[in-house]
Amino acid sequence: MHDHRSLGRELNLFDTDPLIGAGLPYWLPDGAVVRHTLEEYIRAAERRAGYRHVYSPVLGKRELYEISGHWAHYGDDMFPPMELGGDQVVLRPSLCPHHAVIYRSRSQSYRELPLRMAELGGMYRAELSGVLGGLTRVRAIQLNDAHIFCTLDQVAGEAQAALEMIRRAYQALGITATRYRLSLPGPGGKYVAAPEKWRRSIALLTDVLDRCGLPYEAAEGEAAFYGPKIDVQVTDGAGRESTLSTVQADFHQPEEFDLPYQAVIGAREAADDLVALRLRDGRRLDPRPAGDVLTGVSALVAGHSTDLWHGADS
Repeated sequence: MHDHRSLGRELNLFDTDPLIGAGLPYWLPDGAVVRHTLEEYIRAAERRAGYRHVYSPVLGKRELYEISGHWAHYGDDMFPPMELGGDQVVLRPSLCPHHAVIYRSRSQSYRELPLRMAELGGMYRAELSGVLGGLTRVRAIQLNDAHIFCTLDQVAGEAQAALEMIRRAYQALGITATRYRLSLPGPGGKYVAAPEKWRRSIALLTDVLDRCGLPYEAAEGEAAFYGPKIDVQVTDGAGRESTLSTVQADFHQPEEFDLPYQAVIGAREAADDLVALRLRDGRRLDPRPAGDVLTGVSALVAGHSTDLWHGADS
């Protein structure tokens, strides 16, 4: 039975060294060729599917992860913060917050949605030494990650397309999926407390699996802290199962990073006690009475709605 760690050394692909540290593999020239080829394959596949690639830094201020929820719900798996010029910065455990900030940095028209953003980026997790092994469990990860910003009625189609892209990639690379898992929240305080968001996102992913005709098993306690996910499980030569790919529905980050809408009050609106809402996706709604807007915003906040605005379907 082949062990990928032994093959990595025998074929001069990758290795580790205690001086660099456990869970921090390095790639040798032949391994770098293999890795580069794989990266170019997936970049080309993503471009064909309409993804646009970005680069983002591997560091972020602690505040970034406080907003995203990682600090409260995922802090035990993050490296300690570093003091830098009066700020605390940390190695990122995830690309999600950076991509949310990149998205909101530019006004997007709703006609540009879905906006598919992808990156082959580094991230770092403070894994315990006892669980580290080869390339399957490491502290420095190079992740092929993508985030799709879309309207609610586009979510199911985008999730199905992502699953199909994964299927084609596995077929091209000779990888067999062992099973599909619908990862759900479990008991305890590690998950975001937003019951309605969980209900909607779980229903969406369940519907996607049913539409695709994929058999799956539901597993409590395996969800991300912010939402459920479809995990594609694979098994290695030693019979060990792991998650290789995931498709997630996240209603948490858009709200935390204030992606929905802005209020605009110009001279004309102010004179007539009106407010014009400019949605984050670029649409500007007709002016309406300020009292109606405040009532609508209050209702959305109270209901934790992920809609941009009621009556903004056109």
